[in-house]
Formats: sequence, structure tokens, C-alpha cells
Amino acid sequence: MSLEKPAVMGILNITPDSFHKDSRFNPYEEGFLKKAKEMLDNGTSIIDIGGYSSRPGADEVTETEEIDRVTPAIEILTKNFPEITISIDTFRKNVAKIALESGAKIVNDISGGDLDKEMLPFIIDRNCPYILMHMRGNPKKMQDLIYYNDFFPEIIHEIYSKANYLRKNGVKDIIIDPGFGFAKSLEQNYSLLKNLEIFNDENYPILAGLSRKSMIYKHLKITPEESLEASTQLNMLALLKNAKIIRTHDVLAAKHTIALYELLK
Repeated sequence: MSLEKPAVMGILNITPDSFHKDSRFNPYEEGFLKKAKEMLDNGTSIIDIGGYSSRPGADEVTETEEIDRVTPAIEILTKNFPEITISIDTFRKNVAKIALESGAKIVNDISGGDLDKEMLPFIIDRNCPYILMHMRGNPKKMQDLIYYNDFFPEIIHEIYSKANYLRKNGVKDIIIDPGFGFAKSLEQNYSLLKNLEIFNDENYPILAGLSRKSMIYKHLKITPEESLEASTQLNMLALLKNAKIIRTHDVLAAKHTIALYELLK
């Protein structure tokens, strides 16, 4: 996959409690394949499958339950769309392992290896594409961990110490996600977006995951379902600051945003 032009990652959650209700799917229901086909037809490059809601305050899910959720989803997608590129949204090594064996190609780890100490050695062993996101703590408690002595230097160190470790150990494809909404206050999220270019590094493409997040809808006093327009505006800003992957609930809108961005280059 080339990231010479920005790519779209579409979100398909196999969870009952993700914050945006229209992203929740049961892989055994007709709507699941219909949504996946719609995403592919609209130009998504990656479909991100998650079985553990990472919204702030989300309840924990057992490893067995997470595996039982995501495995059939991946198998059904790869059977019906052999050309598909799937990322598995998990911080657990065992879930990542089974997902890759079932047909996923990318591991998208919200904890950057912090929540499962076997994850980074596994990524090195498999040498699969890895999305390394910045977060502190876990989804249930991360918003208690928004206090930094020096915000940007600390985040940069926490991300790139791990990215450089992986690269030195042979991992070829590493994508950086600064972690909008994860262990960051509202003001910190917007400061992160305003200064996103500080993460620019040709060796580590940037993923921006802004779609319908609470940093948008809580500030505007709207619901996630009403936040498409604002999400699109922030996605454009992320592209202008050199984001290479837009993670979104709304593939067609993101694809249109990228098409317009290309005219501005």
C-alpha cells in the first residue's frame, strides 16, 4: 500500500458499546457485509476491526470475548472480499496473533505496547505493519492521566522511543498515531492537532483519528451522530499538517476531503 497520497481507514466495531452507535455491527447480520462493501466501494484502503471499546470509561472485555467477537468478523470479510486490507484494533498480543492468522494484515494498538508487554516482541517477530498510538493507562482510567510536566516532549519521547526500538529490531512499517482523545484534555487535543506537524517524519507516517470524538461533540454540545461536518473540517486540518491516514466512521466524506486536499498541494 502506498501512502504517497493519504489513505482512508474505515471503522467497523464488533462491540455493543462503542460511542457512535452507527459503527456497531454484528458480523452475522446482513448489515455487516453491506457496510463493509459500502466502505470498499467508497474508497477505503483499510477496514479497522475492533472488539473492545476504547471510549473513555469503557468497561473491560475479557481476552476470550474479544477474540470471539473479532475472529468471525475478519474471517467473513476475507472470505467475501479477498482483496481487503484489515487492521485489528487491539492492545493484546494473543488477539493480534489470532487476527493475523484469520486474515488481518495490520495491528492497530492503542496502547503502543504498554498494556501487553508481549506485544512489541510479537510485532518484531512477525514484522507486520504496526500502528503505534500514544495513550497512558487504559480506556477506563486514561482521563485521570492528563497531567504532563512538558506535554509535547513527553509525548514525543513516549512514542518515538518505542518506534525507534521497533525499527532497530527490523520492523519495516510503523505508523504513528498521537492519540487524540486518549489521556488528553480537550485543550491538549486541540493543541496536539494545531501542532501535528511536529510529528512529521518520513519514516513514520501519521494516522489521525478524529472522527466524531468527544473533543468535537462535547465542545459543540451536540451528539456523535451530529458531528460529521465538524469531523470533516478537522480531518482537512490534519491532512494539511501531513497526516497520511484518516481513521473515520464516514469513508465517503473522508475520501472527498482527501480529493479536495490534493487540489491544495
